[in-house]
Amino acid sequence: MAGPVSGDTEAQYAGDPSSKPGGWITFPFMMATLLGMSITSFGWVLNLIVFLIEEFNIKSIAAAQISNIVNGCLSMLPLVAAILADSFFGNILVISASTFISLTGILLLTLVASLDFLKPTPCETGSNLCQSPSEFQLGILYTALVLVTIGAGGTRFTLASAGANQYDKPKDQGSFFNWYFLTLYAGAITGATAIVYTQDNASWKLGFGLCAAANFVSFVVFVCGKRLYKHEKPMGSPFKSLISVVVAATVKRKAAISSKEEDYHQGLAKTSPAMPSKSYGFLNRAALKTEDGGSVNNIWRVCSVQEVEDFKAILRLLPLWVAIIFVSTPMVMQTSLMVLQALVTDRALGPHFKVPAGSLQVIIMTSASTFIIINNWLVYPIYQKLTGKRLTPLQKVGIGQVLTILSMAVSAVVEAKRLKTVENGHPMSVLWLNTATSLTSLVIGVSFYLSTALISLLQRTTKWLPNDINKGRVDNVYWVLVVAGVLNFGYFLVCSWFYTYRNLQGDNEQHPKDVST
Repeated sequence: MAGPVSGDTEAQYAGDPSSKPGGWITFPFMMATLLGMSITSFGWVLNLIVFLIEEFNIKSIAAAQISNIVNGCLSMLPLVAAILADSFFGNILVISASTFISLTGILLLTLVASLDFLKPTPCETGSNLCQSPSEFQLGILYTALVLVTIGAGGTRFTLASAGANQYDKPKDQGSFFNWYFLTLYAGAITGATAIVYTQDNASWKLGFGLCAAANFVSFVVFVCGKRLYKHEKPMGSPFKSLISVVVAATVKRKAAISSKEEDYHQGLAKTSPAMPSKSYGFLNRAALKTEDGGSVNNIWRVCSVQEVEDFKAILRLLPLWVAIIFVSTPMVMQTSLMVLQALVTDRALGPHFKVPAGSLQVIIMTSASTFIIINNWLVYPIYQKLTGKRLTPLQKVGIGQVLTILSMAVSAVVEAKRLKTVENGHPMSVLWLNTATSLTSLVIGVSFYLSTALISLLQRTTKWLPNDINKGRVDNVYWVLVVAGVLNFGYFLVCSWFYTYRNLQGDNEQHPKDVST
């Protein structure tokens, strides 16, 4: 939901009923804000590993772990921002505050890159003895990273929600989302190429300074358009209703479950089922209207049947989410290790151009977008025409898991070949890493933390991940991920076999073996 209307704006529209906020007049403000914030966030995060290694003398594996933690927060903070926007402040206020917080953080990061006393003395060429950053220097660095992470996480998807709220017609909302993702990827690619190249070949100060300039423009533009936006009052987060189901069912845990429709609270939803389903029957007590259960207006004592069924739908998805999290962990590990591999490869393309290590991650963005387009417009329609059936969402996820396993196998072979070139004294061309990353796609925030834990475990139990990966066996790490991926795929197949699809039109449950719809 969007934020509440400010007093002056509310009075303005109350005095002139024909004057309606929102609509396409807000489009340039939203897109300019999104473009600037995308350039900013991708501009600093994609090259973070290189920055930590080169400017803070942090060991390569430790830098990859820090990057994983930051990326994990970037992936999970939008959920926090959504709860704050829906329940308390509205999207407009959350976006305004987030862009300002991000601006503060990127300015601090620019200062860190500019002032020598805020970072350790650079390592001498050819020396293994490097000065470690002090606690003060790390404190300033981590403060900057926290601020820019909060700012990026608070705007990335709230901008999508706020922008869609400006339109009344679904067609206009669909057009907005098309432009939203196009602008998001345009900003991401700009950050991954132009900004990262500037950081590597000009200076970190200029690179972060350009990010700060883009962030500043985003903040100013968004605030300037504030009077034009459609402001909607916060309506509450859906997570509140999910929690209320657990609380209400627990409070009435001793109540007898009824088989009569009139004993259950229906709520206001016209399409709400009359009776709760039999699965997870202990949750049905949440919708029971008991004498000691409290008023139906007390959500912590009585929930609607629809709310109970929504919570059950979440529970049915949990096993599949676990499988997706575990399949995403290899992908995020591959993303981090790819940067470390790129740093020790020959990245020269011709005599005058050297590919920045951080820019290789743009391959993931472009390949993901390409595969989505090819699958939706070519592969899936051909499959449906040949078989007469549509692929279910779980079947599509399964295909993605197979591609991820193949990607890990390719990465293992590529790394083994790269190590042989190191022994021969001829570094492998960076173009070999394209092949290995073209099958990867989007990641899940939790996977970054699992990736960090797995890297730590491998460091403690094997010699495969030393700080100098030329002396390690990253290819063995990829083979471990291949085996883990195969086991996870088996688990995913079991979960998919028992999963019950829900017919949204008739709100009836579909047989788990029926995958024709």
